[in-house]
Amino acid sequence: MLTGAFYFTVQAQQKNYIHRPNFSGEWKSKEPISMGGNIFCAFTVGDRMNSKSMKIADQEDALTIETPYSSPDKIMVRRQEKIAFDGKENEIDYGQGIGKKFTVILSPDGQTMTINSIALQRQVIHYVKEVWKLSNDGKSIIVYSNAKSNVWGEERSWKTVFDKTNY
Repeated sequence: MLTGAFYFTVQAQQKNYIHRPNFSGEWKSKEPISMGGNIFCAFTVGDRMNSKSMKIADQEDALTIETPYSSPDKIMVRRQEKIAFDGKENEIDYGQGIGKKFTVILSPDGQTMTINSIALQRQVIHYVKEVWKLSNDGKSIIVYSNAKSNVWGEERSWKTVFDKTNY
């Protein structure tokens, strides 16, 4: 009887567990995510969308993304952004009508992460969707993005690849 109870407890826990890619590591790209869609100016300096490199720490229910940037004093600084898989809206306010709101959803099979953002730049609003996928060999993160704006009419789509630098 005890064996049966243990078996069903383990089975129930396994059904709730979603295997997801491990994005941990240091990553570099030829251009930032936002550059591919030509929306670079929609994001502030130090934002992960404007960075060609990032360090990701994978946690049980979130990712912490650290990006380097040069301060006005030419000092190298790092900005951190926590991306939680709870589907709740997060907000970053840079002041003066500039900021972003975003939600993160993990696919049911755990293989992709989708980030839906609204980048605010005073009266300009960019709606950005990023779908992150780890390559089969774990050496690249492919980010498929599309964006639309309240200023330009067409929707833009592009792909950005980050390669792992610390194997």
